[in-house]
Amino acid sequence: MSDNTLVIEPRKSLLKLDLRELWNFRELLYFLVWRDIKVRYKQTFIGAFWAILQPFFTMVVFTIFFGKIAKIPSDNVPYPIFSYSGLILWTYFSSAVSNSSNSLVGSSNLISKVYFPRLIVPLSSAISAAVDYFIATSILVLMMFYYGIFPNIQIIYLPIILLLTFLSATGFGLWLSALNVKYRDVRFVLPFFIQLLMFLTPVIYPISFIPEKFKWILYLNPVGGLINAHRALVLGQEVDYLYLLSSIIISFLLIITGLAYFKKTESFFADII
Repeated sequence: MSDNTLVIEPRKSLLKLDLRELWNFRELLYFLVWRDIKVRYKQTFIGAFWAILQPFFTMVVFTIFFGKIAKIPSDNVPYPIFSYSGLILWTYFSSAVSNSSNSLVGSSNLISKVYFPRLIVPLSSAISAAVDYFIATSILVLMMFYYGIFPNIQIIYLPIILLLTFLSATGFGLWLSALNVKYRDVRFVLPFFIQLLMFLTPVIYPISFIPEKFKWILYLNPVGGLINAHRALVLGQEVDYLYLLSSIIISFLLIITGLAYFKKTESFFADII
């Protein structure tokens, strides 16, 4: 072989993930995140205030029907702040999964015409959904002052919970976005799946409300332990580390397998999208 011969080989890296290439396209990631945020509130009267209204009024409905009428316990915490402290993280997770699942199909014109790491598209959707979480947190802070509930030193671990939730949502999003390119049934199944998963997540009820023989079902939920830990950190309660560990393990399995499937199928996206 001549010394002037150039051999092009695929980059050898974990799950064929080229982090250097992602870094080189960081400006595109920033642009797509900013685009998603602007499009979400474009031509709306109250703009980003919708990020507060949605979880707030959902909390009001939950408080009336589950807290007042159904008398569901809330671990000696006022039911409004109990439900809201779990609801804002659930809203982020469900929005990130829904947006990233439809992101490739929604960017079909861009994908079919320009080369860039396809991974950027679902990543940008999962990242942009976090903006609503931080906006909605302002109401949580006000509620904590109103009820006189304050976190303890464990609150410093809250960013870790948010990162793990991002990984879990991204893992789901990678699987579903890749499947959605080939099977458009995903967009019809997804709302039902999200709704069903919410009732299997301790958003409107504490984990202590579930009989012991059925708790194993909750432990299979990748986001359940994260929401339970989020609520505990915010309200100054004890974290259920076993429940959290189960969610961490499943979240990492989701992101690893999601990356593997996404990278395996992305070469066909432009042809069939």
